[in-house]
Amino acid sequence: MRTPRQAARVAVLDPDGAVFMFRYDNDEVGVHWAMPGGGVEPGETPEQAARRELREETGWDDVVLDGTVLCLWEHDFTRAGVPVRQSEHIFLAHGPRRDLTGDLAAAHAEDRILRWRWWSPEELAGDTEPLWPPQLPELLARVRRDGPPAEPVDLGFVENR
Repeated sequence: MRTPRQAARVAVLDPDGAVFMFRYDNDEVGVHWAMPGGGVEPGETPEQAARRELREETGWDDVVLDGTVLCLWEHDFTRAGVPVRQSEHIFLAHGPRRDLTGDLAAAHAEDRILRWRWWSPEELAGDTEPLWPPQLPELLARVRRDGPPAEPVDLGFVENR
C-alpha cells in the first residue's frame, strides 16, 4: 500500500525554450531528472507549494507563476523510506536563463539533488536519461507550437522508467 502525497513542480522556461531541471538520486527508481518542486504542505495550494519549492531549491524569488498548469500526473516512488503515490501539478513559468542563487547545498543534499542544468528543446527530445514525467519533451514541444494549454494535460498514472 502506498501513501498518497500531493506535490507541485515548476517548468521554468528561458526565452529560448530551455527548461530548468535537477538530477535526483532515488533509491527505488535511480537517477532521474525533474523540475524544481516538492510536497504540498498543510494549508497550501499546489501553486503556493510550487512557488515555495522553487524559491527553496533555486533561490529565485522573482519567477512569476500565472496559474497555468502544464500537466497533472501520478507516479510511485519511495520517499524517505516510505512508498508513496505522488500526484503532481506541474506549473508553467518563464524566466531568464541563470545560475542558482544563494547557498543551497544543504537543501540539495537533503533532497538528493546531484546537479542541475538547463535543457534545450533539442537536448530534451534527444536524451535517454529518465525524465519525470517522461512525456515532458512532447508537452513542452506542444507549448512552443501552440502556446500554454487552456486546460492541463492529465497524464494519469505513469510508470517510472
